[in-house]
Amino acid sequence: MNISPDEIIVFRIAGLAINATVYYSCVITLLLAGISWIITRRLSSGPSLSRGQNLLEILVGGIRNQIRDVSQEDPDKYIGFVGTLFLFIAVSNTLDIVPGFEPPTGSIHTTAALALCVFFAVPIFGIREKGYKAYLRTYIKPNPIMLPFNVIGEFSRTLALAVRLFGNIMSGSLIVGVLVSFVPLLFPIVMQAFGLIIGLIQAYIFAILAMVYIASAVRTQKKSDDSNQFQEGGNG
Repeated sequence: MNISPDEIIVFRIAGLAINATVYYSCVITLLLAGISWIITRRLSSGPSLSRGQNLLEILVGGIRNQIRDVSQEDPDKYIGFVGTLFLFIAVSNTLDIVPGFEPPTGSIHTTAALALCVFFAVPIFGIREKGYKAYLRTYIKPNPIMLPFNVIGEFSRTLALAVRLFGNIMSGSLIVGVLVSFVPLLFPIVMQAFGLIIGLIQAYIFAILAMVYIASAVRTQKKSDDSNQFQEGGNG
């Protein structure tokens, strides 16, 4: 039994081993890109919409509403990043029910890469909103002695994102594999369905946490600016 898709070699190219993590990550990326192209190439604003467009609008609308609820801002600024995270993880976890498919999220390398995307996205959105000086000042608030603790906090929550997603997906696949060897009929199917639900929940949690971290950085900038404006008004 393979615990991680990193251990499975799908094929080799010029002596370079392509494992299941890399292979299925590319498959999911191409699948999402292909479906998006097929659905969006004939978008319509009329009363009669295709099933694909209806499904797409429901999905995008749901993601936009969740982002708006968390950030209390225009969701269009964040939907490209957060929506992509959710779709990649959700599709990866959902396809686990396909025989022979190895979800890339079952690899710590994939979850660490996704968490690093969030790690870099937080300052990028914060700096884009109010500038790098205002963002960097948040690391020394309420006083400079908090700098190392704030930096450690950034790294620890990134690690928590990676380990949480990896642990849930890996453990789910492992449990189903063990059950198949002992009870090869009905019970593994039930656990597979349960694992599918857990996988979708994990995709949702990962995307929501990413949005919470980004919204926290952006709100910090706004609070700092409002406080400075209030102090300047008082001094005037």
